[in-house]
Parts: sequence; structure tokens; C-alpha cells
Amino acid sequence: METILVVDDDRDFRFNLSEILRGAGYEVMTASNGRQAIKEVARRAPSIALLDIRLPDMDGMKVLEGIRKIDQNLLTIMVTAHSDVKGAVRAMKMGAFDYIAKPFDDEELILNIKKALESRSLSQEVKRLRKRLGESQGVEEIMGRSSRIQQILKQVEIIAPTNMTVVIQGASGTGKELIARRIHHLSRRHDQPFVAVDCGALPETLMESEFFGYEKGAFTGADGRKDGKFEQAHGGTLFLDEIANLSEAVQMKLLRVIQERRLQHLGGQREISIDVRILVASNVLLSEQVRQGRFRDDLYHRLNEFQIEVPRLAERMEDIPILAKYFLEEANSEFHKEVKRFSPEAMRCILNHAWPGNGREFKNVTRRAVLLAESDTIELDHLSMNPLLSTNGANEAAKPPEKGASFEEITRNFQKDVIKKALGEAEGKKAKAAELLKLNKKTLYRKLKSLNI
Repeated sequence: METILVVDDDRDFRFNLSEILRGAGYEVMTASNGRQAIKEVARRAPSIALLDIRLPDMDGMKVLEGIRKIDQNLLTIMVTAHSDVKGAVRAMKMGAFDYIAKPFDDEELILNIKKALESRSLSQEVKRLRKRLGESQGVEEIMGRSSRIQQILKQVEIIAPTNMTVVIQGASGTGKELIARRIHHLSRRHDQPFVAVDCGALPETLMESEFFGYEKGAFTGADGRKDGKFEQAHGGTLFLDEIANLSEAVQMKLLRVIQERRLQHLGGQREISIDVRILVASNVLLSEQVRQGRFRDDLYHRLNEFQIEVPRLAERMEDIPILAKYFLEEANSEFHKEVKRFSPEAMRCILNHAWPGNGREFKNVTRRAVLLAESDTIELDHLSMNPLLSTNGANEAAKPPEKGASFEEITRNFQKDVIKKALGEAEGKKAKAAELLKLNKKTLYRKLKSLNI
């Protein structure tokens, strides 16, 4: 139910207007002066304020200014006498939505209120659509457009509207948190909090208090009550990154909270209901951790309602042109430079590198190269100075590319050369070649087809 704040010093007017609004289905708050109105806005955040332009303690303009400092998005309709219409117009320039002059028709007032609410709803929807469009483009820019990534994004679109728990697996730097955020923003919870927790960065002694919260005096240093991550994510999504790092005790408590959807603070007695969607990520196979006795079997099966595997950068080298463009633009913005491209030699070096750190490593290498570049082109020297890049890659990069070859052509030809060499060493056995290239067989078969090998 929408709440309307009526601000007027006339007691009878406040009463009559309140009855009209309640009859139309709105909840009503009232204030007899400007200071009280500002306090009510801060206390309860109404949907609309009907604000008299003339009040005994403060000018209506000052009240409007005070209200907007607290809630810039609060819809305000100025209530004025006919002689104050100019003042009402000035209030609209300050951010008021509309004005209505006394005496007014009840139906006219209700119509104005509905128009204001519809306008706010439309504005919020436009913002949501723009945000989601921007996020959709951003994921492709940061992760690429290879068939593997497109397949993952399709899975995300299917799973996002549900409340299923998702396990996202992949090596460090492959973009697992990006996938988690994508799921959240395409879900019905997208207007609610997304809370990310790096389980590997939490000391074991703080895990329980960080997850589940605590009451004052629960332990030494607990000087007050604190909500845990579950409560902070209430209504939204809780993303547990590197979940394999959780202690046995926290795993057991986490399982209970997920099953019961209730928790207790450390040092507390009251049960707190929670409504949270859980997404988890791991850079090691959780099934293998279960087999080794390092992760609870029951928790794994409770979490593993749906699984997404994020491939290494080496398995999708065709994404490098997209990543290179994005990382160049990002570094240029950070360092106020205008580097436009990688030289062909530098590109060969990039394509010959194994990228054990995946997208994160590529971003760091590009960032450093942009900083070092003295022209609009990143040269081989800017990369060879980075210890992450192999000297073998630099030597291979020294071979000049075909004149006029595009970045995509260089990438394609390089992949063909590497795969043909692996097939030669494997005596034509595709399974063995895939093993040499550290690719799964399906990925190699797709590449053989797409490269016409």
C-alpha cells in the first residue's frame, strides 16, 4: 500500500484530506508544520508528500529542500492557493512533481496522485531496463562471445528466474563472480541486495559471526549487535565465493540454515527467518573435495541444484579480441591515455601464452602494457617486461604476421598452427591432442570444425 504524507497547518483540512485518501486505498501520515514533515520523511519514507506551500514555522520551499535532502526521489505535490501559483511553479523547478490549487476537486487530486505514482513506476522500470541492458553488454565485453561463453549465458538466462541454488566452478580469474552477478540481475530479486563473501579471505575464527551475526557480549569485542551476511542479503542473493575454504563447523551450520531458512545470532536466542537465494563458487572441484573428505557430502548435494562450468581462457582464445578491446579501454580510462591496439608481434606473444591466471591475468598484463606504452600501440617490449609472460611466447611473437592480417585472422591462424602441431605429436589421435592442449575433447572437436582442420 502506498503511503501519503499530508503536510498542512489546518487541522480540519488534514482530517478531511486524510479521509479522502484512505477511502481511495492509501495509507496516510500527517504533519502540521515543516519540521515535523521533515522528521516524518526521515522516519518512514512515504511515497508522496502533499505539501502546503505556506506553513507557520517554515516556508514550503525550505521544507521541500529539506525533504529532498533526505529522499531525492520522494514525489511531492505542492498544495497552494490560487494567489501562490507562481510559487508552486518555482517549487516544481526545485524538484516538486506537480501542484494543485485550493479549493480542488477530490477526483482531480486522486488523479494527480495516480499520475505521479505511474510516472515513478515508469521511471523505475526504464532505469531497470537500462541497467540490465548495460549489464548484459558488460558481461560479453568482459568475458567474450565464444560458443562456450554464449552457452553459459544461455544457461544463466534459464536458471536466473528460479530460486535454485547454483554451483559455479572454474579456475581463478575466469569470471565466476560476473556469472553470479548476472544470475542475480536477471532474477526476480534484482532490486534486492547482492552480497558477495570471499570465504577464502575470512579467518576461521570470524566465519560464524560474519555469516550469522551476533549479539552484544557474544564474545570479547562484541560491543553491539551486528547482522550477518544472510540478513544483509535478505530478499536478495548471497554469493559465497571459494566455498571450499569453509570450516567443518561452518559447513554444518550453513547446511542447517539453508534447510530451515532460519538462523540465530551468536549469543542470541531468537530465531530469525531469512529469504535468500544462494550462489556458490569454487576454483576446485567440490565433488573431488567431497571424495577426499574435505567438504560435507550432504551440503554439496544441497547446494548442487544446478552447476555451471566456466572454461579457462586457454579454452576460448577466440575471446581474446573482445577482452583486449575492453581491457584497453578500461586501462586508457584509468591512466588517461589513448592506446588503440596491440602490435602484431605483441599479439602473437599474447596468443602463445597459456594464461594460467585467465582473464584476471590478461587484464593485469594489458593494464601494465598501457601504462608503459609511449605511443598508441602496445609493442612486444611492453609485454616481455612482464614476468607473467613466457620468453618462449616472446620468441614466437618475433615471427612477423602476414601483411595486412587482422587481429581475428592472426588469432585463427595461430590456433590452427597449435592444434595441427598437437595432432602431429599425438599421431592424429584427437583425445591425446586434447590432453596435450589441456582442452576437453568436446572443445577440441568444436575448434577442429570451426577452423576447418
